[in-house]
Amino acid sequence: MKTAGHSEATTRRGLELTPFRGLRYDPDRVGSLASVTSPPYDVVVRPDGLHHLESADPHNIVRLILPQAGTPSARTEQAADTLRRWLAEGILVADPDPGLYVYEQQDGDGMLQRGIIGTLRVTEPAEGVVLPHEDVMPPVVADRAALMRATRANLEPLLLTYRGDGVRASGTTAGVGIGTLAGPGAATTAGVGVGTAAEAGVGTAAEVIERTASRPPLLATTTEDGFRHRLWSITDPVDLARVQSDLAGRQALIADGHHRWATYRRLRLEHPSPSPWDYGLVLLVDTVRYPLRVRAIHRLLHGLPVADALRAVDGLFRVRRLDAPLPEALAALADASCAGNAFLLAGDGAFHLLDRPDQRLLARTVPADRPAAWRSLDATVLHATLLEHVWRIPEDSPAHIAYIHDTAATVEKAERDGGTAVLMHPVREEVVRDLARQGVTMPRKSTSFGPKPASGLVLRALEI
Repeated sequence: MKTAGHSEATTRRGLELTPFRGLRYDPDRVGSLASVTSPPYDVVVRPDGLHHLESADPHNIVRLILPQAGTPSARTEQAADTLRRWLAEGILVADPDPGLYVYEQQDGDGMLQRGIIGTLRVTEPAEGVVLPHEDVMPPVVADRAALMRATRANLEPLLLTYRGDGVRASGTTAGVGIGTLAGPGAATTAGVGVGTAAEAGVGTAAEVIERTASRPPLLATTTEDGFRHRLWSITDPVDLARVQSDLAGRQALIADGHHRWATYRRLRLEHPSPSPWDYGLVLLVDTVRYPLRVRAIHRLLHGLPVADALRAVDGLFRVRRLDAPLPEALAALADASCAGNAFLLAGDGAFHLLDRPDQRLLARTVPADRPAAWRSLDATVLHATLLEHVWRIPEDSPAHIAYIHDTAATVEKAERDGGTAVLMHPVREEVVRDLARQGVTMPRKSTSFGPKPASGLVLRALEI
């Protein structure tokens, strides 16, 4: 008997990536491919970045991933109507054959990343196949779930990493990933390669990716941030089988997209299995070959002037005013972070470095039932100590706090709106990996892995 959700009685293990018929923009029906793309929904700075994308092209993907209307239900209905209209008008067209998609990003400095896009079997954390490393905010999951229900589509891939058996491609640096199911402590990089199919290992997913990337792409475009994007389709049954076989024994780490993965899990449980909801759209990157960058996500505290924030921490942290430009202030934050928890406050025209927290305060406010690595995280101290106990700001209330990836934009919005920007130093990648392997999730929005896939290059409609 079929019941809602996925049966627990399954012998399948590892990453199960399946082909799908991607939805892509018809380049003859839009201004340019670059003008219809967007960063992921949670990276778009609102409202300025949203308005910029909306004005770039009437068919920009932001109209689907961040629809604008008076109520939540009106927003999701608008997105669904827009998607139906674009399909009917031929703005978005389904590829004729199911496939996996090789996706490449390269910036102006030559940094290269390649991965593979497909639909991945949705699993629970207890299965140890896809490992989260951050907590999620239930209202955001509810919002994304409503959007996916209404559109019956995965509008943008989330970013997962795994560790293959090849060598590092040229133009990359050390990064983070998760190994095989049998060996979470699998070896890291085996050396530096030149990104050839031969060096990737015959018959592996990496070899198929590199060989595919030597062919003419389905699309190529350069977005305004200077990144070049290229996309290829893999439809050959032999190549598809090689990719699936290579991934079958591996596990992945969620690098970007915890809320969307939690949404996939929720929707999977809502629908009788088997169904299209058993799978979700992802980009998988082998970080042995293409290590990711790890950056911080900053906080913007609405309605808390910097002066009030500083008064509240007086005597609890060491506070130093820095009359310096942003790069120098960030360098000071990095130096202070080497010795312990540190934060940079901004919004009043200067920077204020907070460090050396009162250890008695931490003992009272930071939960003691977690590993020491978790208790010492800047994000843990920020959320458990500063937000909850000192400033008394709810971490999941958009009216009180915003999470922004762009450092300068966070400072500018704080200065313009009279709030406080809390700038963070990136967490070390090995800490992320080790906590994920222990099944310990970090506070929400602790890390920003990148480069992130552009939204709008390939979508998935569940009924196509």
